[in-house]
Amino acid sequence: MISYKGQTMHYSINPFQHTVKKPISCCGVGLHSGRMVNLHIKPAPANTGIQFSRTDLPRNKPIQAHMNKVVNTHLATTIGEGNATISTTEHLLAAMSSFGIDNAEIEIDSAEVPIMDGSAAPFISLLKNAGQERQNEYRKILKITKEICYKDGDKVIKISPYHGFKVTGKIVFDDTLIKDQTYCLEVNTERFIQEISRARTFGYVEQVEELWANGLALGGTLENVIAIHWDRNSVLNEDGLRFEDEFIRHKVLDIIGDMTLLGCPLLGHIQAHKSGHTQHLAFMQAIAEAPECWELIELKKNGSHSVLDQVFSSTRAASELIMPFLKHRPVAAIQSS
Repeated sequence: MISYKGQTMHYSINPFQHTVKKPISCCGVGLHSGRMVNLHIKPAPANTGIQFSRTDLPRNKPIQAHMNKVVNTHLATTIGEGNATISTTEHLLAAMSSFGIDNAEIEIDSAEVPIMDGSAAPFISLLKNAGQERQNEYRKILKITKEICYKDGDKVIKISPYHGFKVTGKIVFDDTLIKDQTYCLEVNTERFIQEISRARTFGYVEQVEELWANGLALGGTLENVIAIHWDRNSVLNEDGLRFEDEFIRHKVLDIIGDMTLLGCPLLGHIQAHKSGHTQHLAFMQAIAEAPECWELIELKKNGSHSVLDQVFSSTRAASELIMPFLKHRPVAAIQSS
């Protein structure tokens, strides 16, 4: 439990930063290239954040998993530095943030994170095998104090103050299979694993065929994509859906993954209506442009209690270390018991 200015927050969070306990690796096909991709996740020092490195390129400069490194949001979230880009980052990042990993070095020998089975579940299995290692630095948290709303036509995302991290997603499709779906999740490791991690990416069959014709989705198969039938009443996958509402659950997964690019955990309730990666990026930019609506806080340990306390002598130092794109704001103090 965390108390903030006398209010009890029903939100459990470890005050310390974490990295993976040991290196882990996997390989899989890239969704769009169709090429085999090797991925390695390694421990990283505190305050490193999540960094990607392209080992197939001669100049292997790390790419920070940060919203100011996003270079493309078409079909997936792509980050880049110079000539190096890495796409389809959202499933891996959703797994890492929900598993409580703050710092890691991710090496990859292609321009895509492997799609695996189209969900975050294989990455969760990897992280379970690696385990967590506590570090001697404290977590920084972005606490929403006033509602922030972003609109793009009929697509709307807003975040409001909440004593925890909650995501409510809604999608509306003009077919008999998906129709309107809504899902609300109080985000923590256990619920993410049970309710969200196995939800797969999806698309209409003719959309996949069009992507193939344009040299994209070359690695897309019924093993990693839910293919919605031409009749809009069923899916082509022999095993069917993992959840009746798997479509919106995957959208919630994407939101969690993209929000990781803020650079630290959130305290707030996100409500997203018909949003995608493009709106997620614009929404994070809207947060950055509304410094009067959030506070940057840090957990500290004080005896048997955890305290969110001011740790930087200046707000400029805080913003440069945690979220350099955000307006300068004071670091607030919170206590937890």
